[in-house]
Amino acid sequence: MSYIPGQPITAVVQRVEIHKLRQGENLILGFSIGGGIDQDPAQNPFSEDKSDKGIYVTRVTEGGPAEVAGLQVGDKIMQVNGWDMTMVTHDQARKRLTKRNEEVVRLLVTRHSLQKAVQQSMMS
Repeated sequence: MSYIPGQPITAVVQRVEIHKLRQGENLILGFSIGGGIDQDPAQNPFSEDKSDKGIYVTRVTEGGPAEVAGLQVGDKIMQVNGWDMTMVTHDQARKRLTKRNEEVVRLLVTRHSLQKAVQQSMMS
């Protein structure tokens, strides 16, 4: 999915609610991210046209909170707890996801399989 700055985004999204796992002083989400407006989009393996500077899930820990919630590698994070994530730096995204006072993270994500399913149903 390519994105032109300043233009509206049309995307099929899915809600994912992750309950952080407490390990001592830390709250664990169980996934890693890549991307951001300060990163080189050509290095993003999930960007079809190598121009997408979105935030993507790059790793999901087996059995962790993110996997249990249904998050998948390659998901593009559109929102975190209502905050727009389409034009943020990698560090801004990391900070938004790891806020200490939030034990639940509500994401809106889009994934290619969702987009394809909707396109196929519209063609039938």
